[in-house]
Amino acid sequence: MSDAENRSVAQVRAFLSAMEARDLASAQRCLAASVVMQFPGALPMQQLSQVVKWAQTRYRRVSKTLDAIDLCHHPSHDTSPTFDVVVCHGELAVEWLDGSATTGVRFIDRFELTDGLITRQDVWNDLALAARTNNHC
Repeated sequence: MSDAENRSVAQVRAFLSAMEARDLASAQRCLAASVVMQFPGALPMQQLSQVVKWAQTRYRRVSKTLDAIDLCHHPSHDTSPTFDVVVCHGELAVEWLDGSATTGVRFIDRFELTDGLITRQDVWNDLALAARTNNHC
């Protein structure tokens, strides 16, 4: 893995760690100005404040256990920029608004990075299923 590719994986890890620690200033430094973040059941978001506001109505806290991180490098073609795709998957532990907890919730996050910054995040998870199963919807 090249240094640039290592930086992409490190940047995603730094972003996820900062978000879990609620260190929004550090998380923001990982993002491009034009970032788009897409979560299940939500409109695309471009600001971390939007993500926080959206999440506050669903749960108190979420933490991730990473099972794997994969990297794909996409070279430029014609006028398209070169970018990296980092995909991570694992399980979520969630603390619901009522203080109860659920663990073992599957997730996949897909990130696109250009020039070392995250330009897109797509999230897939089973939180809606976990919420229904545990009467949190």
